[in-house]
Amino acid sequence: MTYEQIAEMMEEMGLPFAYHHFAEGESPAPPFLLFLSPGENTFSADNQMYFSFKQLDIELYTDIKNPELEKQIEQVLKRHKIYYTKSEVWIESEKLYEVLYETEV
Repeated sequence: MTYEQIAEMMEEMGLPFAYHHFAEGESPAPPFLLFLSPGENTFSADNQMYFSFKQLDIELYTDIKNPELEKQIEQVLKRHKIYYTKSEVWIESEKLYEVLYETEV
């Protein structure tokens, strides 16, 4: 998946989003999304790389728990046939929930 394809998929989720972070002072009120590619997994043999899978993290930030919004995001991922693992944390310093979808594309 190219950056442009990922951005188009993010638009389908219907929330403000940015790559990695919003510029200082430009962060929207929650809910919002961030996405980033923290690494890459490769398959290689005989000194050649055959496949490369980019890690893609999609982070949903909300100030209240919102299962319906999570379902909306998960439906977009399923439509694009993207397998994900999901985790959640409460960020005390920001007073926000972060729901993390970890994928490979």
